[in-house]
Amino acid sequence: MAWNIRMISTYPPRRCGIGTFCRDLSNALSQFTGEIGHIRVAAIDNNHGPYNIPVDLVIDQHNPVSWQQVTKEIISRAKESNNPTAIVLQHEFGLDVDEQGRGDGFGCNFINMAKACTDNGLTCLVYLHTVLEKPSDRQRQTLMDLAEYSDGLIVTTESAIDILESPAYGISHFKLKHIDHGVRMHHQTQFDRFTLKTELGINDIFLATTLGLLSPGKGVQYSIRAYGQFVRESCTPAQREHIVYLIGGQCHPEFVKAEDGKFYREFMNEIDAALEEADVTWCRATSLEGIDWNKNDIVFLDMFLDESTLLKFYGATNVMILPYLNTEQISSGILADTIGSGRVAISTKFRYALELIYSNKTCPPGVTIGRFARGILVDPGDAAVKQIAQALDYMVFEKEKRLRMEKQAHQRGYQMRWANSAWAMVQYIDFVSEEKEITTGRGMKFLREKESKLMLKPKRAPR
Repeated sequence: MAWNIRMISTYPPRRCGIGTFCRDLSNALSQFTGEIGHIRVAAIDNNHGPYNIPVDLVIDQHNPVSWQQVTKEIISRAKESNNPTAIVLQHEFGLDVDEQGRGDGFGCNFINMAKACTDNGLTCLVYLHTVLEKPSDRQRQTLMDLAEYSDGLIVTTESAIDILESPAYGISHFKLKHIDHGVRMHHQTQFDRFTLKTELGINDIFLATTLGLLSPGKGVQYSIRAYGQFVRESCTPAQREHIVYLIGGQCHPEFVKAEDGKFYREFMNEIDAALEEADVTWCRATSLEGIDWNKNDIVFLDMFLDESTLLKFYGATNVMILPYLNTEQISSGILADTIGSGRVAISTKFRYALELIYSNKTCPPGVTIGRFARGILVDPGDAAVKQIAQALDYMVFEKEKRLRMEKQAHQRGYQMRWANSAWAMVQYIDFVSEEKEITTGRGMKFLREKESKLMLKPKRAPR
């Protein structure tokens, strides 16, 4: 039996991390031709089309009627197919808006779609891209409803399962599944650093990078100051010519447009202030052509990084800096691909970083080398300035230790290949489908009528 997969998600050309995730997962699933029939996507759209296959349906993100119409079409097509259909919702609060356009838990479009699909006998799974430890009442209820009206919730971190099982949500463990965030690169021969640096014209440069769509929450206003402190305190003028911090990527389009650009202008003022405090030389470029890498401490590559360019920078980088401010973030494609590329991250202590770099153990304050030495963790915000500078000092001047850390990162990343994550999802679809078909036997059912000293109360092992 082969499954048809129906994704509900953003999708390229929309510039969105969840859309990239959906595309990569879909591509990986398509390799299992014996288990997967066809893969189709209902794209959550905000004037970013046109789309190509596998997108065959488009949802107007801000129109509840559009969600309802597409839901009916999905159910109709599933019933007409000879193969069973598994519905996979890629949930993010910001994508689910109510009739007033409010996100962050106010919408109920994902819930309504999940309920309609399960009511019509379809297998329905939900990828949760945000799980908050301290949710609002609406956010809590949204995830609880998604658990009730779907066959399972998928998360990319074990810590998210702990949160969802906690009293904050009280969701049954049997409704939760951890599947690694996939990575695109895993063979070191595919991205020999020297070859890629030669291609980029930076073979004599130690390259620190921050990649991806920018916004205040990415924290580069702090890493810029950190980098300035590092090169002033630790490097000679001659050494500075061979060390560069590349900040690659544009500001998120939705952020640029918000409030007629008010927040964007405020953010750019923060960046300017950080550059002034850092006392660095810098330039802003819209392409790789003509950049003088030896004369600039920081290079802003103000362009959307396509797949090919991203992969080159993952391979060419010596250290990835992730100064994110949201410590509850449970997923990061940039961190996943950094580890998958066998590269070392300097990261703030957000949940996904704690899991990949520190294995969810209690992490002490300050600069901390991961338990398996595959990265360095720092505190977020103002504290990150000195701590990132210290971590850079270690990475630059302790080459042998950095290379050993890269091997440790590569070992973990190899387990996270998209093929492995996609196969885990195929198995999970089979599992929840079989669970729905299991019927209880006809034996007597006993109800507890008295308290007993023998009642077992399982204890969770300490993390």
